[in-house]
Amino acid sequence: MPAEKTLAIVIRTIPFGETSSVVTLFCREFGKLRALAKGAWRPKSSFDRGLDLLSTSQVLVLRRGSGGLDLLTEAALDSRFRVGTSLAAVLGGLRVAELLDALTAEADPQAELFDVAHATLRRLSNWREDDRLLPAILLRSELAILRLVGHAPEVGRCVECGGPLEAPGRTAFGMLEGGGLCPGCRGGRRAVAWLSAAALAAIRTGVSPAAGTIPLPARAILEARGVITTYITHLLGRPTRVATRPRPPVRRRTS
Repeated sequence: MPAEKTLAIVIRTIPFGETSSVVTLFCREFGKLRALAKGAWRPKSSFDRGLDLLSTSQVLVLRRGSGGLDLLTEAALDSRFRVGTSLAAVLGGLRVAELLDALTAEADPQAELFDVAHATLRRLSNWREDDRLLPAILLRSELAILRLVGHAPEVGRCVECGGPLEAPGRTAFGMLEGGGLCPGCRGGRRAVAWLSAAALAAIRTGVSPAAGTIPLPARAILEARGVITTYITHLLGRPTRVATRPRPPVRRRTS
């Protein structure tokens, strides 16, 4: 079978032996695949810089199609993810890669999902802007990924009865149910978060691809991201491995 060419995002690499690597790629034409790159870390290999994490490369892959690893024969760098001045931007890029790996099945092509992830990584690469802009960018990216993999939260109506969510004060969001709950359906539910009207609007804006950008308070964006992070944790059955905000340094007592 001849090698096939595709544009791919490098979302994970694991050393294999002394010079090789098992690489997880998210390809525009083929979806997620795992491939063995023999001799990837040898000097002057055919993968020169093409397998850097979060970078996008044109790859040649021999697809086995039998449940085993595919074979990667070449990777030519298309765009490298560059670390700028922001650790939060790097963590955001790693978060995108983790969601692509955790929420997709192998060999399931999703070109629009690739485009969303690629655009987000290009935006975060070499980030030198104000870090206060990052939560809104990441919220929209996470919600777009959830929508495209079929797990978008329902925030237009009650996820249980289909009735309106409009109610004074905060709106209940059921983590297990996957969306907003009206006053009549929220009683007795477990794992419920409460969203302010502004945070609910932030999620609604991110879920709808045609909603455009609506200026919202930074506090509402952070609140919405906190709820979506918890929602993703429930989807995966575990916390995400990548935190999206840098941890504060540990203060040690000095004698």
